[in-house]
Amino acid sequence: MDRFSRPVSLLSSIDKRSSLSTNHLVDEVEEQFSWTTTIFRRKQIVSPDPDAIATKRSVFDDPDLAPHYWPKKDYENIHRFDPTARWTYREERALVRKLDWKIMLTAAIGFSALNLDRNNINQANSSTFLQDLKLTTNDFNLGNTVFRLSFLCAELPSQLISKRVGPDRWIPTQICLWSIVALSQFWLTGRTSFLVCRALLGFIPDLILYLSYFYTKTELPVRLALFWMSLNFCSIVASFLAYGTLHMDGVAGIAGWRWLFMIEGLLTLFIGFFTFFRMPPSPTQTKTWFRPNGWFTEREETIIVNRIIRDDPTKGDMHNREGLSLRRLWTAVCDYDLWPIYIIGLMFGIPSSPPSTYLTLLLRNSGFNTFNTNLLTIPSQALGMVTMFVITIVSEFVNERSIVAMMEDVWTLPFLVALYALPNNPNPWIFFVVVTGLLSYPYTHPIQVGWCSRNAGAVASRTVNASLYNMFVQASGIISAQIYVASDAPRYQRGNKILIIICSVNICILYPATKAYYIWRNRQRAKIWDAMTGKERAHYLSTTKDVGNRRLDFRFAH
Repeated sequence: MDRFSRPVSLLSSIDKRSSLSTNHLVDEVEEQFSWTTTIFRRKQIVSPDPDAIATKRSVFDDPDLAPHYWPKKDYENIHRFDPTARWTYREERALVRKLDWKIMLTAAIGFSALNLDRNNINQANSSTFLQDLKLTTNDFNLGNTVFRLSFLCAELPSQLISKRVGPDRWIPTQICLWSIVALSQFWLTGRTSFLVCRALLGFIPDLILYLSYFYTKTELPVRLALFWMSLNFCSIVASFLAYGTLHMDGVAGIAGWRWLFMIEGLLTLFIGFFTFFRMPPSPTQTKTWFRPNGWFTEREETIIVNRIIRDDPTKGDMHNREGLSLRRLWTAVCDYDLWPIYIIGLMFGIPSSPPSTYLTLLLRNSGFNTFNTNLLTIPSQALGMVTMFVITIVSEFVNERSIVAMMEDVWTLPFLVALYALPNNPNPWIFFVVVTGLLSYPYTHPIQVGWCSRNAGAVASRTVNASLYNMFVQASGIISAQIYVASDAPRYQRGNKILIIICSVNICILYPATKAYYIWRNRQRAKIWDAMTGKERAHYLSTTKDVGNRRLDFRFAH
């Protein structure tokens, strides 16, 4: 039985649609959440009747198109799929709040644990970490390169494992593995052990795929922005934690940076163990031996499943324990329409990466002590949360991705020029203001992750394409690690000149060219699709072997 074959009960529900009015259904544009509207136009919002129907119109309301989008028979939520299901605004809002507390909060905590384990080395650098291990800054760069290479090599296999065994199992496992590696850094002895530990931290969880099981495409970008804002918050907490832990220098004859790795590793281990019990496989699989009643009622499960499938029918193409075939994998890799976003992933973060990685060392070289250095990293993290939130609002307001995502480099460029123009021995506080301003940039990675996911067009493709995008981002880190070198210390003038050039190329060429490419591709598709009659479109959908963004009815976001 193929994906268009349906149980008799569901066939009857399709047949009944002819007598079921769809006039009360909501068009998607009427219900999209917007921070700009919520914050700046709150008085203009006309709240709908909370007991009115909130179900959005979709392809399942068209008897001719519906069969071509039907979920597969082994889709794990198929028993809750019902095209005739209707629900109210009151039910949907309460359910989304519940999802935020049950699903989003756990994912954010788990993702923050990743940031804690990977970035604590920057805080250790403010102490005697390099000197105790007899490392140079070039050794430090090599460690970051090894980390990125390991990350790059592990990215796709990790995502494929996640798709096969389920992110609900793989993510907690990875967090626990990170914690063990983080703990082991307590016993670092030199260059070799340092490089081994950096290599073993090179994995990433598939949290975006996991969240897509519960949220619609209009809800996910906002939560991804909050998701990455939680990383900044975690970094702030970590800076305070480092400030206190590094004061333990000499306790039991042990360096403070070793205690830092130990304490943060134990904290991550607790978080990893916690997430094993807080990540259900899907909306309809929350019941387990330690949670016999589950999180959702049958009614709530029906609403979650149908709002997700209506929003994106391709989410029914695979079940959550289904691995990717080699053919699907190769098809996703060869999807040249996503290559422009991969190139952006390679280039966009380079201008800000070296100053971020070297922040603690730069502040120490400017004259600040170990403890003040850790506290002085906090302002850029806090301001980064604000600018990330603002860029999300701007993206919504103009419904734009490419030009808005470019704003990270637009922000960074003048600060790089100022950093390059500073004298050889600048006033420490002037240097602090410049580097803090630079690192307060609006982080647009969440926008670009959502952009890549949106333009992939299918669950199978998203898994691979998101991995490929992240692999290019990690390759960006490898390039960045070679820009600030010991021979250019302590001002890194040559490195800053290189960063200015790359930033200018991103602004003047890369982002505008990407936008122009997607506009051109959409116009190509529209010429063919708009010329078809309704019957021709139905015939195409029933016979085509094109999937995801290869279909003629797909339009690329830009």
